[in-house]
This record gives sequence, C-alpha cells and structure tokens, in this order.
Amino acid sequence: MTAAPHADIARLRRTHPQLFSRPLSEKLRDWALWLGFFALLGFGLWWIDASPMRLVAGLNKLGLLVTLMIPPWPGDGFWEYCQAMLETLAMAFLGTLIAAIVALPLGFLGAKNIVPNWLFHFSLRRFFDAFRGIDGLVWALIFVSAVGLGPFAGVLAIAVGDVMIFSKLFAEAIENTDRKPVEGVRASGGGDVHVMRLGVFPQVFPVMMSHVLYFFESNVRSATILGIVGAGGIGLQLSDRIRINNWQEAAFIILMILVTVSVIDAVSRRIRAKLT
Repeated sequence: MTAAPHADIARLRRTHPQLFSRPLSEKLRDWALWLGFFALLGFGLWWIDASPMRLVAGLNKLGLLVTLMIPPWPGDGFWEYCQAMLETLAMAFLGTLIAAIVALPLGFLGAKNIVPNWLFHFSLRRFFDAFRGIDGLVWALIFVSAVGLGPFAGVLAIAVGDVMIFSKLFAEAIENTDRKPVEGVRASGGGDVHVMRLGVFPQVFPVMMSHVLYFFESNVRSATILGIVGAGGIGLQLSDRIRINNWQEAAFIILMILVTVSVIDAVSRRIRAKLT
C-alpha cells in the first residue's frame, strides 16, 4: 500500500528535479537580491539620517505635543471651524463633480470598444497617464499662484487632479461591458449615440458612481491638505493654529476632520454597496 506513493515520488524526482531541489544558481540569485534589498534599505536610512537617537528624541517631542493637545478645545472659533469644514466639503464635492462630468466623455473616447482607432486610443491613454503623475498638492500650489488664495483654487486642483483618473477608470469600465445589450440596440436600429446611451451607459453607471463616491470621501481628506497651502477650508484653520502653537484648538480641528471623514465614509460605503 505504501510502495506506490514512494514510487511516484521517485519518478517525480527523476522527471522534475527542480521541484525538490533548486539549482545553486537560483539560490545565489535570490541571496543576491535580498542582499541588494537590505543594502539599499540601509543606505536609504543612512541618507535620511534615521538614527535611533533621533527617533527617540522625536517620539519624546511628539509625546509633549500630545499632552499640550489635551483637552481639545475650540475656544471662540467653533462656528468659524464649522464654516471652514463646510467649505472643505464644498471644495471636495464641487471638485469631484466637475472631474466626473469632464471625465465622462473622455472615458468613452478612451475605451477600445467605442473608439477602435489604435493610435488615438494609445495617445489618449498616455495623456491620461501623464497628468495622473502630478499630485493634487502640486496642482493646488499652481492654482493658488494662478487664481489666488481661497477655495476656488482647491476646487480646480481637485478637479484637474481627478479628471484623468476618472477618465481611465471610466474607460476601463466601458471596455468591460457586455456586448449583448449593445448588439440589441443596434439590431433595433439604434445609432452610435443610442448604443452609448442605452447599451453601454446603464451598465457602467453603478461602477462610475462607486468610483465617484469613493473619490469624494478621499477628496475630503485631500481638501484638508490643500487648505494648508492656501486653498482655504479647515486645512487653513489647522495650519494657522499649529503655526501659533495653539495645540488644544488644533486637536479640536483634527477631531472634527476625523468625525466628518468617518461619517462620509460610512454613508458612502452604504451607497456604494447598494449601487454595486
């Protein structure tokens, strides 16, 4: 009863020896890769001066800042902070909405099954990739310099930063649609516009809305960071309180941001679950 399995193993060893013992060259290659990884890691830590003493000193200072934040207190600026939070939410909402509206036709143009021209499709996709490489904080600095301080610069930064990401995601969703509804619309005498409106869009709308809702909750956090560089909102209030070392009010603002983001995340998750 036990001879057959041993015979099978012996036969496997003869026919596939690499499954039981790796060649020495592969072992040396793996060791060289691991050695190179740890050498690069060590060099990076040395380059940024990540010494244990510096880390301990930083943790001690962080602990002091935390004690200065307790208890969080709004002072006289509670309603001002509420207005700034609403401004941040408006920035995120308008920026996400504008990006989604602009990205919708770009997504159809970037889908292979809608525009089959290879050169046009390749050029448009590379255009999306090029702009996706620029972070929203960079766009905020550019638009603050172009249109001045305030939430308008933040809305533009979010919209321009997200439009290319939405375009790529929308195009991928359109490419994965089922062909049967499209063929049904064409068989009924529908043209290209009818195909996109009746055959494609109903299939991708839940996916698109899921992406938009996810990015909205992400952009609420991004709008906070954009406010620190002058784009208005609660981020500007937080930056001012940290600058003057008013740590209790800074802690209260941070708690406001955490609560707001948590509520938006919970609501968005429920809506996305129903859509998908």
